[in-house]
Amino acid sequence: MAKTTEEIKELLATELFRNGIAKKYIVVNEDSTIIYYNCKNRAKRRLQNPEEFVQATSFLKLIFDYGYLPQNISVNESVQVGSETKEADILVYNEKNNKIQIVVECKEESTNERQFQVAADQAYSYAHALAATYIWITSGIKNEYFELSNLYPVERIAMSDIPKRDGEVQRYKYVKGEHDPLKGTQGELIQKFKSAHDALWGGGEMDEADAFDEMDKLIFCKIWDERWDENNPRSKGEPYDFQIIYYPEDKEDKSNLKAKAELEKRIQALYNEGRKKDPEVFKEDIKINKHKIFTVVQYLQDIHLSNTDLDAKGLAFQTFMGSFFKGKFGAFFTPNAIVQFIVNAIGIKKDYKVLDTSCGSGGFLIHALKAVREEANEIYGFDKSTNYFNYWHNFAQNRLFGIEINGKISRVAKMNMIIHDDGHTNVITNDGLKNNRSIEAENRNLHFQDGTFDLIMTNPPFGSTIKADEVDYYKEYELFEKNLGITELKDRIADDNNRNKWRPSQSTEILFLERCHKYLKEGGYLAIVIPDGILTNSTSQYVRDWLIEKFRVITVVSLPQHTFSHVGAGVKSSILFLKKHPEALTKQMESILINIKAQVRDEKGLDKEAKEERILELYKEQIFKYINDYITLMFEIENVGYDAVGKKIEGGELNDVSARIQQFIIEKGL
Repeated sequence: MAKTTEEIKELLATELFRNGIAKKYIVVNEDSTIIYYNCKNRAKRRLQNPEEFVQATSFLKLIFDYGYLPQNISVNESVQVGSETKEADILVYNEKNNKIQIVVECKEESTNERQFQVAADQAYSYAHALAATYIWITSGIKNEYFELSNLYPVERIAMSDIPKRDGEVQRYKYVKGEHDPLKGTQGELIQKFKSAHDALWGGGEMDEADAFDEMDKLIFCKIWDERWDENNPRSKGEPYDFQIIYYPEDKEDKSNLKAKAELEKRIQALYNEGRKKDPEVFKEDIKINKHKIFTVVQYLQDIHLSNTDLDAKGLAFQTFMGSFFKGKFGAFFTPNAIVQFIVNAIGIKKDYKVLDTSCGSGGFLIHALKAVREEANEIYGFDKSTNYFNYWHNFAQNRLFGIEINGKISRVAKMNMIIHDDGHTNVITNDGLKNNRSIEAENRNLHFQDGTFDLIMTNPPFGSTIKADEVDYYKEYELFEKNLGITELKDRIADDNNRNKWRPSQSTEILFLERCHKYLKEGGYLAIVIPDGILTNSTSQYVRDWLIEKFRVITVVSLPQHTFSHVGAGVKSSILFLKKHPEALTKQMESILINIKAQVRDEKGLDKEAKEERILELYKEQIFKYINDYITLMFEIENVGYDAVGKKIEGGELNDVSARIQQFIIEKGL
């Protein structure tokens, strides 16, 4: 596919191309459609060509990184291969221009594994015919290098790199603290993540979700290896573990079995060491074999993820992750527009302790961290001092918490946090409806205490039912009781062992309301996505009554039907913004209701319906003595900024509504 104007502008803005143009090794015409190579054969090419990005980048790298002279490099030179005339992408000659040293075969970034290997065979045929010594096959996303043996039959021997001008090639490319991988761009990372995942998936050879999970584990290993200066500073000067290292034994074996076996050992060692820090999530071993590990490392070894711009790598991982979550795991992915809306509306403070009880891929936690980091940028500007770092990093490490029941998705959330420069330690795998004592015992994390969180933002699972006879925690939930509700005439049953006290089952979304209430401190905020049935169905009146006793309802935001359609959920939903009442006020309201019900039961001449109306009338009279200026904002959003398939559309209302909610909270002192 031809490159867009924006893609061309982004390429030309890179340091490599700015230097190439400044040195006049390349010239680009005014409308950025033609590139001229000031090389041996003075080539002229169309810049929109899919492969031209890779070819131009490789040409400049040969000059700047490897030291070759442009007058010794040909671009798109015709070569004779047998009886056919072919066109080689790049040829590197010796200084006398009488012998070809290197054949470079360039493919576009989206080239898959099969196409890449076809390109490798093609490059070999050119190099063999031209008696060249080295081969470099590149898609910009993946690189392979070979040396041709000078014995008959001529074989290609895998190597870590091509030699620099008048230089030798080591068995490995990257050395800690001396020769580190380079940082990458957002587009480059997206394509690397996608290509590596597709290579694992193999068109269905592996389940897509399992391939994503294995990718997660290997990215974890990659970042752990990059943080050698924190984990093992004495290893400076040693080769990175997350890279291909070649061995003399493989010169007789084109499948590189020794290199693959040793790489597998190093990756397993990285994984085992790294997961000591995160045993509650990284419980499973790496399941892919050495051949698959080798392939993924080929894609990722040339990028230093930790040094890559935070926004670039964060957006790249989010984009890659988003494409995956549009599949069968869509329910674990809340659209970024909705997450950002909630974060903007509620207002994050760096001293908040923040929780998502159903964190999925970690969207709410990431956007909370982003908000605090942006605040640090406003305060410190370009002064990226220790104070700047501590401002947001302490929040990431100590104030962000997540619970996710699905082990695979929990790993994704952790990796999402790591990619965004950490805060992953307090993301755990467990059932978010369990009490904090169970979580302490099972996850060995003592920070999930009831009554300690300032803010919970969550989009809990809808439509699932918890049966009382299948869990041991149902007696901990008031919302599992039968005789709840302001107008319920029957008294609540005190005896927990009385089977008549309990409902046989309850919806998860209802139970999460209560679990969140327990986690919050007095005055803490809850922003939660709920199905509209909780707000409208007559059978859910007792839930609404319970909410009135436990929370101040700040805002109700009704979302359009299609809001979650593109991530696999079609339930009409709303967002509640709530503030937890002080415990004394809740107890006062409960006491008032008990007294009113006793009073109405003693009144004569009232039928059931009249008694219910009388209870409600008296209750309203009483509670508004304790709650002043009770106003609830109501919004009905029609345009969330995207359509049913997730495509952006103009006229989105979310930014305006979030600003109005934030202003309301400030003005009312909520």
